[in-house]
Amino acid sequence: MGLNKPYSNATRTKVALSALLAMLVVGTQTVSAATTALESNDWVGISFWIATAMMLAFTAFFLIERQNVPDKWKTSMTVAALVTGVAWYHYTYMREVWAMGDGSPLVYRYIDWLITVPLQVIEFYLILAAIGVGTFVMFRNLMGASLVMLVAGFFGESGAWDLFGDSNAEVWWAIGMLGWAYILYELWKGDVESAAASGSDSVQFAFNSMRLIVTFGWAIYPLGYLMGAGLIDGMGSDDMNILYNIADLVNKGAFGMMIWYAAKNDA
Repeated sequence: MGLNKPYSNATRTKVALSALLAMLVVGTQTVSAATTALESNDWVGISFWIATAMMLAFTAFFLIERQNVPDKWKTSMTVAALVTGVAWYHYTYMREVWAMGDGSPLVYRYIDWLITVPLQVIEFYLILAAIGVGTFVMFRNLMGASLVMLVAGFFGESGAWDLFGDSNAEVWWAIGMLGWAYILYELWKGDVESAAASGSDSVQFAFNSMRLIVTFGWAIYPLGYLMGAGLIDGMGSDDMNILYNIADLVNKGAFGMMIWYAAKNDA
């Protein structure tokens, strides 16, 4: 009988903190940028350091608070912690690339997005699945659109696949925008929006809040793309990195906080 006894909240919190400590050990052993002097006027570097610290703080909060929400929200809280945790890990490397004077950490950034953005899109499916209205078709379509958006963005910014000559950056940007537009359609007018309408007040709050983040918060990324590609006069790589760092911090952190708030207020 003792084997079936559920773990207490205190025990589960200790497990979460142990996992967080393991993350810290791995991060501090593999990254040396923390010892690099940061210039007081290095606004890009400052934004990298702030984003790194806040991603870790969000991860710790989500892991601990996961024990204090109803069971149907626990998976969503886990994914929220994964989003900020993966981002924290990648930011420790991105800030090192910048601090060492190696330029914009574009590859690391897209590796991070290829993991965290689909996870954020999956959150919509998870909160709907928790009330029994999520479907595999929703999952497949949202995942596919997010990958189209990200892969097109990488090809456009990196120039890794130059298919369109002088208009390469603009065409890939347009393709990525189509992926984002499809996600927005599903969230505002499609099957995903219709399914969310049948949920509780907490589910609808989480859905509407995350939908607003994807609509307005994610709008920052196409702007950063245009800056990095030199398509906005007077703005370049530095402006792009600051904007991307702020966008990541707000969108990933706020995304998880909306899930936590809805879960805590769900009866």
